[in-house]
Amino acid sequence: MTYFRLTCVAAAAVLLVACGGSDDPARGALIDPPAVLATLTAAQIDAGTASSGLQPISGKAKCDVKVVSLNYATAGAKGGEMTNASGVMLVPAGSCTTAAPLLAYAKGTDVQKPRTLANPQDSETFLLAAMYAAQGYAVVATDYLGFAKSGYSYHPYLHADSEATSVIDSVRAARNAAGTVGANLSGKVMFNGYSQGGHSSMAAQRSAERDYGSEFNVVAGAHLAGPYNLSGSLRIPDAIAGVQFFVPYLVTAWQKVYGDVYTDVKQVFKAPYSGYIETLLPNPTMNYTTLVTSGTLPAGTPNQARDALFQPDFIKGSQTSTTHPLYLAAKKNDLLGWTPKARVLLCGGAGDPTVPPSIHQQVMKADFDSRGVTNVASVDVDAAIQATFGTGGKAPTDPASAAFATYYGSYHGTYEPPFCHAQARAVFDTVK
Repeated sequence: MTYFRLTCVAAAAVLLVACGGSDDPARGALIDPPAVLATLTAAQIDAGTASSGLQPISGKAKCDVKVVSLNYATAGAKGGEMTNASGVMLVPAGSCTTAAPLLAYAKGTDVQKPRTLANPQDSETFLLAAMYAAQGYAVVATDYLGFAKSGYSYHPYLHADSEATSVIDSVRAARNAAGTVGANLSGKVMFNGYSQGGHSSMAAQRSAERDYGSEFNVVAGAHLAGPYNLSGSLRIPDAIAGVQFFVPYLVTAWQKVYGDVYTDVKQVFKAPYSGYIETLLPNPTMNYTTLVTSGTLPAGTPNQARDALFQPDFIKGSQTSTTHPLYLAAKKNDLLGWTPKARVLLCGGAGDPTVPPSIHQQVMKADFDSRGVTNVASVDVDAAIQATFGTGGKAPTDPASAAFATYYGSYHGTYEPPFCHAQARAVFDTVK
């Protein structure tokens, strides 16, 4: 196995490829040797799932899991420029020796620039280990462009093409690392992601089947609580939960990618936010909580936060005009209109206040149905969420209550993911 640093040396052919050429084999090449950070034993995983309450959903671990860090070559948002991304590979170990399918996972929205999934203590990494790797799946999960070890100057948030590239190149990186870290891969590939990652994983499956059909044996995709209908989401009159994070993130990212979402940041954002919003996310030191408690981003109800942050004319234009630049950028990143070859699962919860299924999952399923696509299933896990986390088995109804705030504040980020992952694994188990 050859590893290389991303430095442009004209005499070295491999580096010419990595420094701006168009030859795909450089994508996914390992920049550093893959490093085994830890091995989680089945007993350790079981202890973690038992204490967290995850075990009734995940089941007991069948395998130990090696946690491996990756740093690999990939393309930037413009397509031609080469850069790098980091990530994690989770390798079934111990008593699990059967050839494993490779599950490519895309994470949810992240505002913390230093965070990597190559961390055995990370809660999302542990969820992947318990739900998939400890059940015999090899997993690879990218940190995306602009995070952790990536030298890319920003994160192209909800930009479908570069999300797909980061995920696809993570699969290549995992294959390149397999021999070094003792992974026995079957050749089958699955795509899976949650929230932003549901958008990323669907974009990756679309690209893998459309552009790299001979390279990847895609057997299934499970896309969970993803914002597939971004242009439609601009049309809803009330702001989503988390608007002060997600919408500035995509507006400034799309401006960096396309250059035409606005001509002056003050046209979009009110002071003082306009003074620093373009470089705020992802953030080197702050998280969701401290971004708000420090006053860096506004608090309040979703509508209050939106109105404190955005210029009203910009919001109104994006809600009503089909030629508004934000709407046009969103249309480029919608995932409607593609036809999957492999089996697909869509999953979400009807009570999700951040990625409402009525705007995304149901519209996506209706789009598939309208074109006679029969290999897509759609699941609503809201009943299970209410039964497990609701007050007396039902969702709280008093908006002024602490229970209401806790329930809906935790719904998308904490309650929903395990139930959708369980649905995903049930699908994957039929084709692995």
